[in-house]
Amino acid sequence: MGSWISMSDACSQLGVRPQTIYAYVSRGKLEVMPDPADTRRSLYRAEDVAALAKRKQAGRKHETLATNTLFGAEPSIPTAISTFHRQRLYYRGHDAVALAGSASLEEAAQLLWDSDQEADFSSAARIASPGRVAAFTSLATLAATGHSTHGRMTRVLHGECQSLVGQLANAFGAQHGKRPLHLRFAQAWKLSPQAAEQLRTAMVLLVDHELTSSAFATRIAASTGASLPACLLSGLTTLSGPLHGDASGRVKALFNEVERQGEDQVIAHYLSTGQPLAGFGHHLYPDGDPRAAALLALFEPPEVIARFIDKATQLTGQHPNIDVALAALAAHCKLPDEAAFGLFATARSIGLLAHCLEQLGTAQVIRPRGRYVGVIPEVA
Repeated sequence: MGSWISMSDACSQLGVRPQTIYAYVSRGKLEVMPDPADTRRSLYRAEDVAALAKRKQAGRKHETLATNTLFGAEPSIPTAISTFHRQRLYYRGHDAVALAGSASLEEAAQLLWDSDQEADFSSAARIASPGRVAAFTSLATLAATGHSTHGRMTRVLHGECQSLVGQLANAFGAQHGKRPLHLRFAQAWKLSPQAAEQLRTAMVLLVDHELTSSAFATRIAASTGASLPACLLSGLTTLSGPLHGDASGRVKALFNEVERQGEDQVIAHYLSTGQPLAGFGHHLYPDGDPRAAALLALFEPPEVIARFIDKATQLTGQHPNIDVALAALAAHCKLPDEAAFGLFATARSIGLLAHCLEQLGTAQVIRPRGRYVGVIPEVA
């Protein structure tokens, strides 16, 4: 049997906060077990911690090389679209939370795309069975027939970006027409004006989040000259993973457990087994995700969910992130099952297309290098 160490020892060896340890556990990089002496605490396999520390040390040696070749560490790509400063998110220098207080998605798109005109997401497309299947199928069809971005004026690309976002929104359930995007979703789901404003706020908060895995995938496709729908499809398929844009689905499953069993039993189970609670904590916001705080301040979640969020925060010290806020909004408004992902994907498509447009300005193909770890080639 391997040896096991405490949270404090694991944090000390890796030089990280507890939030990062929880992230390692959720990604399967650290094995965890309840502490036999105190089931409220968890122990972590020492061998896993040592292996992570070794890889982390090796990664530091490659940081300089990684800047230019994307080898040995996280990718580093210059961008003027969004950034983080003092645990706040900014879109082109504008505080995202402040912007979400009044801006429409159309105005947010104008800002992120660095366009002279406010975006127009009008779409007459009628979707018989809206949802994820319709969205990805329609986008794949457009990707198969789309034109390369090479040799095309920026204003022409802006027009195609608007059309793509409008069609994607319809595929996810928005009412067809010319009204602002959040109102078309609200109309389709028969929501009140107040709920429509909550959708607007949520979607503006979600339009971008710096160089995420989906933004990187989009930029790789864009660097090859792929069509705009192909670039967007690359990003959205990456976004669809449960550890990225579909994280609200994991939170929804957690909320379902809470509604069936009660918040105390669910929290006790997760804490006793050392499993992290989906949607709590964010490594970029150790003091709490400001996007989540701003959105949760606009409505009262269902009572049992509100109690769960409060107790989970008190017992773990981890604050709810935007995935919890989005899932809570979906529960509050009684939205369809796939609505949370649809709102996230539609909003984030604006940011992904911004990354696509920005990448086109570099005129350079992104070509990461592999680090071969297989059998040594035989030399003839």
